[in-house]
Amino acid sequence: MKELFGQLADGTKVHRWSLENGGTRLKVLSYGGIVQSLELPDRSGQYANVSLGFDTVEEYEASSPYFGALVGRYGNRIAQGRFTLDGEDYRLSVNDGDNSLHGGTEGFDKRVWDVEEVTSGPDVGLVLRRTSADGEMGFPGTLTTKVTYTLTERGDWRIDYEATTDRATIVNLTNHVYWNLAGEGAGSVHDHELTIAASRYTPVDAGLIPTGELAEVADTPFDFREPKTVGEGLRRADPQLLHAKGIDHNLVLDKGLTERPEHIATLRDPSSGRTLKLATTEPGVQFYSGNFLDGTLVGPGGRAYRQGDALCLETQHFPDSPNRPEFPSTVLRPGGTYRSTTVHSFGI
Repeated sequence: MKELFGQLADGTKVHRWSLENGGTRLKVLSYGGIVQSLELPDRSGQYANVSLGFDTVEEYEASSPYFGALVGRYGNRIAQGRFTLDGEDYRLSVNDGDNSLHGGTEGFDKRVWDVEEVTSGPDVGLVLRRTSADGEMGFPGTLTTKVTYTLTERGDWRIDYEATTDRATIVNLTNHVYWNLAGEGAGSVHDHELTIAASRYTPVDAGLIPTGELAEVADTPFDFREPKTVGEGLRRADPQLLHAKGIDHNLVLDKGLTERPEHIATLRDPSSGRTLKLATTEPGVQFYSGNFLDGTLVGPGGRAYRQGDALCLETQHFPDSPNRPEFPSTVLRPGGTYRSTTVHSFGI
């Protein structure tokens, strides 16, 4: 179902699509490809929206910290907003101190996408399309992007990303849902139990830029190889936590870059019984523990979002990869196609 959600400050209309399949209910905006809500039943069959967000387009436009957004052209940080490709230097939009974050001041999350509703057998979904002009936010090449959100017959939410370019460029697309499996506005996720199949992580400097090291997670706050609560990791004394006021780090997935999505993480809320299993083709996942939520933003339930009230698991290539040739490459060239898939499987 499609409906008018509101208008941006410049008068552009924003629409919302509502999908339901396999017990999962999903609402998506044309603005930023934003997941405005994702509703799941708990062990007693009671539904709750488990994704942080807003009631109005004005709030998304004014102050959203990427709630539910489709992020690009480059998810995560690029140091100093600069990189060199094929001997040519590029300067990007800078919006995170000295760095470029999530595509710059007007990344894909702040653009209106063309959206088409589709069905494929028992599955339902949306195809989102957008063409990013050569030079937009400083990135080279005209990038043609297609992102498909699918709700499967069993209630999985699958994201398939595709992109092509007419000039060598860099691409790193992801989605920025803030998860609270107890329900948005329900309080801290520190009691959520998390498992991530990653034996290494990328330490960062004070600007949250990777140092280049691939460090072992053993005896650090980033060791989620065995199930443990989110809060347990955050309570450790570690200088890395001071840089981000918590966890905001890329974990290096043991499976590496794969052609098909493979299981990499499980999140469980003991209070509701809801579970999320995450599979991806990507080599990394950014685990962000909601450190910068400060109580100034209020969700649809009327409750303020405070530090630790949600977490993000952003499947991705590594931050600052264009400046780190030792990291998996994010370069896309004419004639090639960028492809990435992430699958969210829900249960009780």
